[in-house]
Amino acid sequence: MSKPSNVHPEVALFSGGKTPPSITVCDHYAGSEKLIQKSLTMQAERGPLFDITCDLEDGAQVGNEKQRREMALTFICSTENRFNLVGLRVNDFRNDAWRTDMQEALRLAGDRLAHLTIPKVERVSELKVMLAYLEDCHRRLSMKRRIPVHVLIETHGAVREAWEIASLPEIRGLDFGLMDFVSEHQGVISSTAMYSPGQFEHALVIRAKTELAAAACAHGKIAAHNVTPQFKDVSQTKQDALIARRRFGFSRMWSIHPSQIDAILEGMRPDQDEVTLAGEILLSAAKAEWAPISHREKLHDRASYRYYWNVLTQAKQAGMILDPAVLQAFFA
Repeated sequence: MSKPSNVHPEVALFSGGKTPPSITVCDHYAGSEKLIQKSLTMQAERGPLFDITCDLEDGAQVGNEKQRREMALTFICSTENRFNLVGLRVNDFRNDAWRTDMQEALRLAGDRLAHLTIPKVERVSELKVMLAYLEDCHRRLSMKRRIPVHVLIETHGAVREAWEIASLPEIRGLDFGLMDFVSEHQGVISSTAMYSPGQFEHALVIRAKTELAAAACAHGKIAAHNVTPQFKDVSQTKQDALIARRRFGFSRMWSIHPSQIDAILEGMRPDQDEVTLAGEILLSAAKAEWAPISHREKLHDRASYRYYWNVLTQAKQAGMILDPAVLQAFFA
């Protein structure tokens, strides 16, 4: 039996193209010492299946910016951050604390920080000011590693300029902020659109979500869906994740309560039958040196291989169990 090609799928299939970065499918937000500690304990038990974002903005108490920042950075630098999967949501452009947030985050935790999340962007010009300052911090600290940046799309301006935001090389992901987006409309959108099923039915919300997801896909970035505010209803969280993935093109979702994490992991998983099929097709394709093949009486070539490679990587990111032969061939 011929062996799989030594050429990795990302080399064979995406030469010169844009592929989404390999990150977890769940981003869990925590804004207090108690909740960050609980999240880290859960991450240690489950493994590197979800990120944690320490929140210095909406999910934190007002005031005491310095104290909250120091607390969050202490956790990020600690041994409890076992997988280096803890990021930081800084203050927004209109709060001068964002500069100190960025500077201190890089100075104290630059080698441990998973990402920085920038909220409430109104326009690209503001974002570029923040990114320029971040790059200046990198240079002054002589950091070779560049911290990935996620941008919260939750204003009229950010939705309008989502494609330009996604095109910026510093940006790794676009995150949708539903509650702020609805509030920005000053009562024109009913509060029912902050929850399900309204969030998947209102035309203006649908437009914003599809625009964000399309922009992210076009530029090889990750689109992260908003939270489910009904945090005690785990079944609703899973249903929201399923709809976000299958109907709206999101491959990641953020949570605000530990009980939502498993629901998001399940909801963001590809279909098991499709994962199995993806493994079969790609193993056969690798043996054929990525030339066209026939599988189950259907023709496949590099166009479909790219699709099935994304299915496999998304399954792995969501913690699904993959065939040992697939793991050995592509993820060893």
